Amino acid sequence: MHLRHLPFAARLSTLALLFVTAAACDVKTEGDSELSTQTAAVTSGTRLIGVQSGRCLDVSQNSQTSGQGLNIYDCHAQANQRFLFTPEGELRVFDGAWCVQPATTSAGARAVISACTGAANQRWVRNSNGAVVHTATSLCLDVSGQATANSSPVVVWNCNGQTNQQWSLPADTQPPTVPTGLTLSNVTCNSATLTWSPSTDNEGVAFYDVYHDGQLMKSVSAAVVSTGLTVVPGATWGLYVNARDAAGNVSQGSATLTITPPQCQVDTQAPSIPTGVTATALGTSVTVSWTASTDNVGVSAYDVFRGGVKIGTVSGSPPGTTLVDSGLSPNTTYAYTVLARDAQANASAQSTSATVTTGQACTNAVCSVSQVATDTDIPWGLVNLPDGTVLYGRRDAQNIVRLDPATGQKTSVGTVPNVQSTDGEGGLMGLALSPTFSTDRWLYVMHTSPTDNRIVRIRYENGALTTSSLQVLLSGIGRNKFHNGGRLRFGPDGKLYASTGDAQNAAYAQDLNNLAGKVLRLNADGTIPSDNPFGNYVWSYGHRNPQGLAFDSQGRLWEQEFGNSVMDETNLIQRGGNYGWPNCEGTVSQGGSGCATAGYIAPKRTYSTAEGSCSGIAVVRDVLYVACARGTRLYREVISGTELTNVQQFFVGTYGRLRTVEPTLDGNLWMTTTNQGDKDSIPDNSNERIFRVVLGQ
Repeated sequence: MHLRHLPFAARLSTLALLFVTAAACDVKTEGDSELSTQTAAVTSGTRLIGVQSGRCLDVSQNSQTSGQGLNIYDCHAQANQRFLFTPEGELRVFDGAWCVQPATTSAGARAVISACTGAANQRWVRNSNGAVVHTATSLCLDVSGQATANSSPVVVWNCNGQTNQQWSLPADTQPPTVPTGLTLSNVTCNSATLTWSPSTDNEGVAFYDVYHDGQLMKSVSAAVVSTGLTVVPGATWGLYVNARDAAGNVSQGSATLTITPPQCQVDTQAPSIPTGVTATALGTSVTVSWTASTDNVGVSAYDVFRGGVKIGTVSGSPPGTTLVDSGLSPNTTYAYTVLARDAQANASAQSTSATVTTGQACTNAVCSVSQVATDTDIPWGLVNLPDGTVLYGRRDAQNIVRLDPATGQKTSVGTVPNVQSTDGEGGLMGLALSPTFSTDRWLYVMHTSPTDNRIVRIRYENGALTTSSLQVLLSGIGRNKFHNGGRLRFGPDGKLYASTGDAQNAAYAQDLNNLAGKVLRLNADGTIPSDNPFGNYVWSYGHRNPQGLAFDSQGRLWEQEFGNSVMDETNLIQRGGNYGWPNCEGTVSQGGSGCATAGYIAPKRTYSTAEGSCSGIAVVRDVLYVACARGTRLYREVISGTELTNVQQFFVGTYGRLRTVEPTLDGNLWMTTTNQGDKDSIPDNSNERIFRVVLGQ
C-alpha cells in the first residue's frame, strides 16, 4: 500500500511527519535561509474535498482580494481550489500567493485569504482525523451549519470530529514530472541560490525536496522554485531536486548540478610542519602519531607517507593526529613522515622521519593487505565461486567480471539485460549465488531498471551469463537517483534477503505494503515465504537506505544503513521489526514522537556521517567488518551476545572510500574501493581497487 492508498488521516500524519523530518534533518552543513525565492508560474497545490459534501474548499468567486472568504464548491482544476500546506505550517492558495487565516479569533469567524506574513494566525496543522486546525486558536476549518450546497461558507469552529470538519485528498497515483532547468546564482563562499523550472502533476505539486549527493538539505513549498542554500567553501556537491505531491508521490530526481563554492578568503600561507612524529609497532601494524600543526586559517588534513609514498590522509575539523598502518611485512623497518594541508591546498614540507621495525609475526586483527585487481568502474556486488575465483558487478558499466585472484586475470562474462543507471547510485548492484549453485548455476542480481528496482536471477554456465535464462523474481521496488539499497544475501534458512532504500520518499519506509525502505525476504524462486511476518515480502521496515547485510554464526541478520545528515547505523534485524525512519535517524529523533516511539528498535551501533557512510558489511568468525565510504575506513566490531564490542578502525584514509567487503572462502576478506565516479552513473570513469585482506586468528 502506497501513501496514496492510506486513509486520509494516516496520510496527513505521514505528510506532516515528512515536513518535520525535512526541517530536523537540516542540521549539519546545510542551512534553511531563504536567500531569495521565486514563485512558481504554474498551478501548484492540491484540492481539499469536504468529506460530508464531496465539494472542494474554494476561494469564493475566484477572487484574489484580501479578506475574500472561503466556501465549498463543485471541484475543478482552477487555482482558487489548489491549496498548499507549506513546511512552515501555512495554508496557501493561488499558487502560494495568498495565505488562509480566520477573519477574527472567535468561533464562527469566516476563513479568508490575506497577504502572507508568517504570523501565527496563518499557521495550520492537519490532524490525523482529517481536520485542519488553526494553531493559534485550536479551531477547525468547518463548513458552516453542516451545509453541503455550493457556496456554503467555511468558518473556524470548535473541533468536534464531524464530517463537515474533515477534508480528504483526491485519489492520486501519479508522481509529478521531473524538475528541470536547475541553475545557480548568487554563489558565494558559503551560500548560493538554486533555481529550477516547475514540475507538473495531475493533482498539483505540493513540495520540492532539495538534495546534495543523496542527503536532504531542505523542503520548500511548491509555490517556490528558487531557494537559498548554505554551502561549504571548497566542497564539491551534486545538487538536485525532487518534486512531491500532497498524496506523497515523489518524482525521480532532476539532473545533477555541481557546485564548488570558492574559499571565503584568499590564503597562500602553508601550515607549519608537523613535529613530534613517532611510529610504534605492534606486530605487523604501526601507529603513527604527531603534534598538531598551526595555520593562519586552519589545518584541514594531514598526509602520511611511508618510504616517501603517500599511504593515507587524516581529515576532520580539526583533523586527528594519528594513523594506523596495518598489514605490513614482519621484521621490516619502515620510515614515516607527515605533512599538513589547509583547505586551499597549501601544504607544509614533510616532517622529519620516524622509523620503526615491525614484529616477527602477525599478532594483529589485520595481518596483510594485497591488491588483487583494479577497475575503471565501481565494483559493487561480489561473490565467491566454488573454484576460488570471484564474480563482481560493475555498477555503471552493467556487466559482470570473473576475477582470478591468483593471476589477477579479469574476464567479462556478460551484461545483465535491462539495467539502467540513475545519474546517481542506481545500476547493477547486489549479487548472490544460489545455495545450490553447483547444480542449478543461478546467480541472483539486484539492479535498477527504467521503471523500478528489481531482483532477477540468471544462470552462469560455461564461463558466461546465459541471458535467455533470466527470470524476474521481484519487481516494483521503488527507485530514484539515490536511496536504492541493493544488497542481496542468502541466509542459513535458504531464503534470499534484500535491502531496499526508501526511493527518496520517507513515507515508504513505514508503509508495510510498499517494498521500499525495507529488508525483504523471498524464497529462492521468488515466491513469498509462508512465515514472513506480514504475508508479503517485508521482513523488517523503517529503513532509509540500507546496503549491508550479513549473517553471524547464530543465523542472525545484521544490517548497515545510511542516515541522512546526523548518523548511520548498524542494526540487528528482527522479524517484523520497525527501525524508525523517518521518525528516528539512528538515535536522534526527527519527527513525531521520535526515537521514543513504542516498538521502534534501536541500532546496535551508530556512526557520525563524517566517520561513516558505510555500505558493505561481512561477518567472519563472529566479527563484523564494516566498509565506509565517506568515513574512508574499515570498522572491526566483535559480536558479543547481541552487542558490538572491541571496536577498532583500520585503513583510515589509506585507500579512500570503501564500498564492499565480503568473506573469502578461506576466512579472510575481499574489499573494494569507490573513490571516483560513484555518484554520477558514468561508466568507466573510476580508478578502483580490489584487495585481499588477511585477518589475524
